[in-house]
Amino acid sequence: MTNRGADGVDRGMENHWTALPAGIRTQIDGYVLQDRLMLAVKLVWEAGRVQGIGLREAQEIVHLRYVHFGDRVARTPDDPLDLDSLAALAHGLPGRVVAIEAIWDGDTVHDWFVNLLAITDEPAGQKCLAAIYWGAAERALDGADTGGLHPSAAAATRAGTALAGHLGVPFHFASPDTPDDEAPRWRP
Repeated sequence: MTNRGADGVDRGMENHWTALPAGIRTQIDGYVLQDRLMLAVKLVWEAGRVQGIGLREAQEIVHLRYVHFGDRVARTPDDPLDLDSLAALAHGLPGRVVAIEAIWDGDTVHDWFVNLLAITDEPAGQKCLAAIYWGAAERALDGADTGGLHPSAAAATRAGTALAGHLGVPFHFASPDTPDDEAPRWRP
């Protein structure tokens, strides 16, 4: 059970934060301001272990620091999802683009996200045009209905369909309804 004040802040997390040494708090805030989430969480966890701070608490403490700093965090920029930008990236590839494909990926920082790929022939290959994370997807969709899809899948479908139509190639997304990084890939 959490002990939240009238401002919604968990007093247990606040107590954990203030119990960390000042130098550690300064370093954590530096990581947060640089949008270095994993380094900040790792430092809280390592420095706070003696206080009983587990990984989950470390994540919550760092989240609260992100909330504290808000717009001051130098966020990593989103990959562009507008048609003009994606088309410029696709046209700049060596070889002919033969398909646009969306595939699931995931990691410990972003959870599930979608990579939007251009598939080329001669030379055969693929190039990631955009990694579409949850927050970036929500910003790109700008409140549009996701149709029940994960925001990353909805944004990838919208951007990928538009780009494929512009290029006159097929769009392939084997598993838009469910994150699956082993879904079948596009084949000509």
